[in-house]
Amino acid sequence: MTGVSNVFIDSFMKDANDAQLKIYLYLIRMFSSNMPVSISEMADKFNHTEREVIRSLQYWERMKLLILDYDENKNIVGIRLESPVATENNAPEAKPLAPIVSMVPSPVAEKTTVAKEASTLRTAPEKPSYSADQLRTYKDKEEISEMLCITEQYLGKTLSPTDLRSILYIHLELGYSMEMLDALMEYCLDRGKKEMRYIEKTAIGWYEQGFDTVKQAKAGVSKYDKTIYSVMKALGKNGTPTAKEVDYINKWTGSFGFTMDIIFECCERTVLAVDSHRFEYADKILSSWKESNVHSVREIKELDKAFRNRPKNGGSGSSGSSSSAKTGQNKYNHFPQHDYDFAALEKEIVSN
Repeated sequence: MTGVSNVFIDSFMKDANDAQLKIYLYLIRMFSSNMPVSISEMADKFNHTEREVIRSLQYWERMKLLILDYDENKNIVGIRLESPVATENNAPEAKPLAPIVSMVPSPVAEKTTVAKEASTLRTAPEKPSYSADQLRTYKDKEEISEMLCITEQYLGKTLSPTDLRSILYIHLELGYSMEMLDALMEYCLDRGKKEMRYIEKTAIGWYEQGFDTVKQAKAGVSKYDKTIYSVMKALGKNGTPTAKEVDYINKWTGSFGFTMDIIFECCERTVLAVDSHRFEYADKILSSWKESNVHSVREIKELDKAFRNRPKNGGSGSSGSSSSAKTGQNKYNHFPQHDYDFAALEKEIVSN
């Protein structure tokens, strides 16, 4: 159980927006359990951008319900909660809570956490080659017979032996219950997908993400869909995403581990630069940022600044030495510098 002050409910809650309330309540829950928290974690949990999380934290700082600690670069490195109490005149004020400070993990630590989470994903079992005798035996079982009947009603056709093998795999190997299969079929058909290959692939994806109940599946799908369609919209795309477009987005959020604000920054640059092949174009930019070990939009801005201030080719004498010295003093000079030649980049994408 997590306790919330009545003073907060009476005096502070009415003026806060949805994001601010979520962030504050989540902080209370995490702090009361003495658990660490980070801006990126809160952004992922509530499907907000990191900027929205930071704005919410700054709002509560203005309300004097928390204190933010910053490093020399104005990055938030600690959060201290204050306890809302009522004075003798029933006016709300804040007093220090326990001296709890939650340090925000460094980018390296966050990257390690993402890698750790990725390593805990389940791997789907291989699909057996069910024999004809096995198919006949399984079809005679009441539970499986009922599942096949429901599937035929959803798809509006008689199942082929290949379809039957897929349903058996989903039920016997992936462990789907009747309720999970029902949710799976509804999800696929809502997206206009009736191909068994698509249904099986989706079932595998849910399994590997750890969806064991309908509630988990719906929650995971909701977040997945919001992310996919947010990126589609940011790139000026409407309608249902193609499999290739989904693969790109999964790559950026999954294997690359980029937060949504970084992806949106790339989308904005892409839309301003090209009218076609936007996914391929965005992938080129994000791949270069990945190579540069970028973790925030701030670092992207520093990359841009470092490139603009780079020494001009052909410089000589003391001027060239001075420029080199300045570049050496730039703490971001370990990032590879990229010149985004948009025309050349688009030409390369089209040619491929």
